[in-house]
Amino acid sequence: MADILNVTGSNYTSGSIERGESSVQLNTGALRRKYNFGDKVSELALAQDPFFRFVSMVSKKPTDDPSFKFTEKRSSYTKRYAYMADYSSSAISAPATDASAGDVTLVAGNVYSFGFFCDYSNNGNNQNIYGQTYSYTEGVAYTQPLFFVPGQIIKIPHGSSGSAQNLASEIAGYTLWKVNSVDLDTQGYNATSSATVNKAIVNATCVKASGGAVRFMGATSTASDQSGTAIDGDPGMGYAATPDAKTPAQEDLEPFKSYVVGTAFAAGSGYPETWNDQPYSTGHGQTQIFKTSCVMNNTDRATVLKYEGNEWARIWKEKLIEHKWDIENALLFGNQSSTYNTTEGAVNFISTYGNTFSLALGTKSQDSFLDDMSALLDPRYNNATSTVFFCSTAVYNWMHKLSGYFANNIGMVIPGSYPNATPAVGRDNGNGGANFAVSGKKKVFGVDITTISTVYGDMNVARNVHLDGTNVKMLGINMKYCAYRPLVGNGINRDTGIYVGVQTLENSGVDRRVDQILTEAGCEWSCPETHAIWT
Repeated sequence: MADILNVTGSNYTSGSIERGESSVQLNTGALRRKYNFGDKVSELALAQDPFFRFVSMVSKKPTDDPSFKFTEKRSSYTKRYAYMADYSSSAISAPATDASAGDVTLVAGNVYSFGFFCDYSNNGNNQNIYGQTYSYTEGVAYTQPLFFVPGQIIKIPHGSSGSAQNLASEIAGYTLWKVNSVDLDTQGYNATSSATVNKAIVNATCVKASGGAVRFMGATSTASDQSGTAIDGDPGMGYAATPDAKTPAQEDLEPFKSYVVGTAFAAGSGYPETWNDQPYSTGHGQTQIFKTSCVMNNTDRATVLKYEGNEWARIWKEKLIEHKWDIENALLFGNQSSTYNTTEGAVNFISTYGNTFSLALGTKSQDSFLDDMSALLDPRYNNATSTVFFCSTAVYNWMHKLSGYFANNIGMVIPGSYPNATPAVGRDNGNGGANFAVSGKKKVFGVDITTISTVYGDMNVARNVHLDGTNVKMLGINMKYCAYRPLVGNGINRDTGIYVGVQTLENSGVDRRVDQILTEAGCEWSCPETHAIWT
């Protein structure tokens, strides 16, 4: 008799089907037949492999090349900002480097020249990412701002006179300037020979002065970021000079940024100049071949055992789950290599290119965690709606305990929530509230998801036991920017398939049976600024 196995929505069984579940029967006695199992394998033991379940359901994009390429697009409208490197009050065409160490007194009508650069690439709009060693700073290729055009109004921050003006806390106001002309040629868009190149030289007229002596924000050769780390003499930059310097959050750099704040033209004037951006960059990935064999001699196959009579069926159930378990581990911990034919995993990709945070369970505070969320979910390039947080068991428990702490002690930690409080202990008429609390649970694609409400939106949190016992506490993965890519081409589908009767007594003369499960697929990772890792 042929061996019949049933696949249900929650497990792989050789027996009955639970009420309400659909099943697919695989006749494993049909020799030398290949069963395409790609759309079903992710349904086995859902809670064990949540990331594979999500990525295969949300974003399965077949590829016809085992070394596949893809394109990323980053919009430029949120990147029309620059940092002032130097300026000249005499409106010369090329301001001297760091000619900005003193006070200035501005009045409307003053004409100055400024040297500006960016902390992102104008070739693809790639940016520095929180916690990674920075790549884009003054003098690096493609950090010349291209968006300045005559007629624009730009906002340049400043601090009060006499101080260093190198900390975000020292910002005192801003000035407005109307752009008269822009020179993108003198210092070259991709020149890198010294710190005096690769900047936009902007000639501008002051239209809003500051009233009294000021210093341009960060405009001193001893500038530093918020933590006070020296930053190699580039006014307006919040990056440390040491080789292992890590990128701060974008909001930490805001006080140093000069923004476009619109255009201003006279009635009846002609059309303005324009500028062209290049928002595309490319990446590549690699597929990996996964194989799992099921082998048994025919004597054992014919033996009826206690508890589970069909040992062959029991082993098949375990082997399918084992195969999926291996895929999940590869998608989490793999390292891309065309030499060894391995695909890229979430941990390696995000820790190398994405946002990196720390999470010490014994000391991590709500405030610190919300700072992490603020850096990750910057609305200029990322949002919470597509992000799933996969965490270890310890972190999963920590989040629930922290939420319970707020629920049980909200009156003591949030002023104004404690009904018996008096003004002497800080009651604020009940305006306080918890910013981090479990708001519900749900199933998404069959996976249990805990919804945790924060000021940055709802976190969708899934426990992932594959992270237990590793240094990885949590992964924040934006599902829009990753994809599961099985190899499919020329009528051949290499997504998970069951090859029955690879070896049998009939075709080999060996008194045993060998079946094989095979998957050839890889993971595509893009836009690393939308992903995060906590260790």
